[in-house]
Amino acid sequence: MSVPTSTARAPKTVATPAARRPSPATWRDPRLVIGVVIVAASVMLGVRLFGQADETVSVWTARTDLRSGTTLGPADVERRDIRFTDSRDANRYLSADAAFPPGTMLARDVGAGELLPRAALGEPGAATMVEVPVAVASDAVPVTVGAGTVVDVWVTPDAVPGEGAGEAVLVFDDVVVVAAPRTGSALGPSSSRQVIVGVDTEQEDGLAGALARTTTGTVVITKQG
Repeated sequence: MSVPTSTARAPKTVATPAARRPSPATWRDPRLVIGVVIVAASVMLGVRLFGQADETVSVWTARTDLRSGTTLGPADVERRDIRFTDSRDANRYLSADAAFPPGTMLARDVGAGELLPRAALGEPGAATMVEVPVAVASDAVPVTVGAGTVVDVWVTPDAVPGEGAGEAVLVFDDVVVVAAPRTGSALGPSSSRQVIVGVDTEQEDGLAGALARTTTGTVVITKQG
């Protein structure tokens, strides 16, 4: 009697999954980082522009041409919102955040639409400013100087043989420019110009000495801000 032989079965093979490399974290993707930077910059720019749009100051302006010595009233002015780059510039003009002060007198002419400078205002009955012409080299006065600008007038004495030039002397302090006409022609600019400043009563006593100094040296006009 023959015994049946058992047939050996081959072991089953299990497929080994392919190895997977770990993918880099999403937040390290350069494209994502660049996108976040662009969005953040856009938000900051929008906030800045929105903030600047609200940084306006209300000031009074002249409705019509107004002459020196005029006593102003609310009908002579109108409110306008202006955005200044510097608070010091804004403080030079009469704020419209409060009611227009009654009995305000002009110490110089103001043109229609012009902002009302504080330096051009006075009290009723007060003496008007003395208008003083100052001859100055064109390159010795800032190009931004115009009517209503508050300036200082300096004089550097002429050099003395053997001693050299002396230190500059302040002859007019915080005076308002009444007029600063442009000079020159189409052929070329002039080398000098005349600037008219308004000297108030506080500095009028020293006017004679100040004028004498302007003829003995080089005049320079400076402007704050």
